[in-house]
Amino acid sequence: MALSLGWKAPRSRCGLLLQAVRNSGLLLFPCGQCPWRGAGSFLDPEKKAFLEENTEVTSSGSLTPEIQLRLLTPRCKFWWERADLWPHSDPYWAIYWPGGQALSRYLLDNPDVVRGKSVLDLGSGCGATAIAAKMSGASRILANDIDPIAGMAITLNCELNQLNPLPILIQNILNLEQDKWDLIVLGDMFYDANLADSLHQWLKNCFWTYGTRILIGDPGRPQFSGHSIQHHLHEVVEYSLPEPTRQENNGLTTSTVWDFQP
Repeated sequence: MALSLGWKAPRSRCGLLLQAVRNSGLLLFPCGQCPWRGAGSFLDPEKKAFLEENTEVTSSGSLTPEIQLRLLTPRCKFWWERADLWPHSDPYWAIYWPGGQALSRYLLDNPDVVRGKSVLDLGSGCGATAIAAKMSGASRILANDIDPIAGMAITLNCELNQLNPLPILIQNILNLEQDKWDLIVLGDMFYDANLADSLHQWLKNCFWTYGTRILIGDPGRPQFSGHSIQHHLHEVVEYSLPEPTRQENNGLTTSTVWDFQP
């Protein structure tokens, strides 16, 4: 069973995504530009067909039944196949992680947080939190992930929810000059100690330079709960996770949204 071996909860115990950050190429889609223009990976009909064939459209088992997503589920072949048979980079985007679920639920329930504002969804994955921001009236959104396949998945998920495709940045944004955002949201990104340190400093710079509000979603991973960032967090809301999410995340039972105020 591939997911139990390598994919099912890798953010809680390994740094594979950090390695992917270091090895990622550059595919850049500036704000206002449709994400498929000028990028073969977004146009490739074979990859699109592969994703559609090997993911399931679902809105159940999460905190946000309003949002439909293409995910890997037990009814998908690659949930059971060996992980090395998956032909692309590890599909972290294909799991709706609990931190992202909490952020998305919070934005849907509190649209004033994003209405009319610019929002950066850092480590967007399946794009659920960016989609929640759009549904709640954000004026400008950028979904950022290092995996080009995630970019395609985000576009497909926008279509599922009757939304125009969102602008997408496929690059390690921590290496770029910082831009001004009203709000930055990031879920499940504190899974590796070195990445956590880099994120902490980058987020502090965003806050000090632009006064950006920063919301973090996390279910209590040790790399987050034991990090010095805890001294600058204010709890916003805690959610009880649905049973399917608990089972997919080693029994984690809750997920919290935190306001970062250094």
